[in-house]
Amino acid sequence: MTRNTQTQRLSFFALFKLLRQHRKLAERRDPMFYTNKAARWIIGVVMGLMMLYLLMFAILFALGANESKSHTALEFIFGVMPFILSIDFGVRFIGQQTPSQIIKPYVLLPIPRYACIDSFVINSLMSWGNLLWFVMLVPYCLMSVVFSYGFGASLSLLLLYYLLILADSQWYSICRTLVVGSPLWWVLPILVYLGVYSVWIVTDFNTFTNFYSSIGRGLEHGNLLPHLVALVLLVSLSLVNRRLQYNNVWREMGKQKVTKMKTVSHFTALDRFGEIGEYLKIEIKSLMRNKNPRKSFTFAVVIVLILSLLVSFTDIYDSAAMTNFWCFYNYVVFGAMLLIRIMSYEGNYIDALMVHKENILKLLTAKYYFFCGLLVFPFILMIPMVVVGKWNILMLFSYGIFTAGFQYFILMQLAVYNKQKLPLNENFISKSGVENNYIQVVVQMVTFIVPMVVISILEALLKEEVAWLIMMAIGLGFISTHKLWLANIYRRMMKRKYEHLMAFHA
Repeated sequence: MTRNTQTQRLSFFALFKLLRQHRKLAERRDPMFYTNKAARWIIGVVMGLMMLYLLMFAILFALGANESKSHTALEFIFGVMPFILSIDFGVRFIGQQTPSQIIKPYVLLPIPRYACIDSFVINSLMSWGNLLWFVMLVPYCLMSVVFSYGFGASLSLLLLYYLLILADSQWYSICRTLVVGSPLWWVLPILVYLGVYSVWIVTDFNTFTNFYSSIGRGLEHGNLLPHLVALVLLVSLSLVNRRLQYNNVWREMGKQKVTKMKTVSHFTALDRFGEIGEYLKIEIKSLMRNKNPRKSFTFAVVIVLILSLLVSFTDIYDSAAMTNFWCFYNYVVFGAMLLIRIMSYEGNYIDALMVHKENILKLLTAKYYFFCGLLVFPFILMIPMVVVGKWNILMLFSYGIFTAGFQYFILMQLAVYNKQKLPLNENFISKSGVENNYIQVVVQMVTFIVPMVVISILEALLKEEVAWLIMMAIGLGFISTHKLWLANIYRRMMKRKYEHLMAFHA
């Protein structure tokens, strides 16, 4: 019996189980699996804290619903439904992959053309992450719904929310896939959520909550129409997602990319810096010529530009805490989106970098100088804040120097731990890298949380000017010793060079 015949005789359920088993084995065989173990514990702690927050919100919502004279418990929870689903959509961008990004190993196997996509779509629907909101919804039902309307109404509420969350997972997958193909597709979710919140925009918040609380009113009378609508929405989005994933995978698999160079930029001004200058040229040309690094760089520029305009020309972020957060955030955007993937793009030509001694040390040094240079861009964009008197120029210099020193010191440590090669141009037939690298997630959290904790403590104990000078001194300390800690990173990498080579080639 041929392999084709054996594969064709597998039922869809058997094939689904087999592919699910393959994905679990692939995760365990991933070079990042054992490296991620410590980081997984930290993520687990964060998830535990998130569950505590959800329980807290369950209590707050239950108290609010029980005391409300304008809304019943069922009406109340559906009045906040748009916010819950919007948060769910946003959070999925942190950790959920789209099926097309993990499909490459299976596309040439003799299995039905949609079987692989179908199995991963179903797997995403069966994910435990879709039950996370029940940590809030179940206690809410026990405290506010069960005793007023009974278990039937509670189950009806939970079922409807579950259908909506599953539909939201498919909506996320569609948007993520489209955005990966072209950033212009961000217009789609923006327009959809403008429509969702249009009642609030046009009228007021009370009318908005009353509009959505009518769903809960229907559930009180045993109306199953909301469940039917949610089910139709789920099925429709799943079918659209299924087709979209399939088309994008095969379009990219069949595409032959030919790079046409009209002109070749030599950047002769960098020649004076010797080998460091050559690596600076590589860094610049990588952003210019390769699709994925260029896309990340473009996103970072857009984010910095939008945030700078918001903080400069509005007063929504004028509080002391928000001022500190957005100033730090603006500076660290380039590092959080590009430098955090240090050596992952270089994994495509890691053998060439290993040819000569200290090649990688010079590459790390060039990267550090390049990203320090990028800090000039957010600094210039935030100058209007100083001109209009909202911010202090000393604060701007202090946070920029702290970012170039401490923040980049932390981010560049990932050169030792990033062992997964990222594609320079492919989107749909490979992983994007961050989703299964928990060390990167932890480092991102550190770069955002630690500066805020430090400056908050300093400003509480000392005058603002003194706190800023201390932050500047910390940054200058790391900048002045950058050759020492870059050399330390290099030595640690070289101790693991064969492990790194095997992982990049895997």
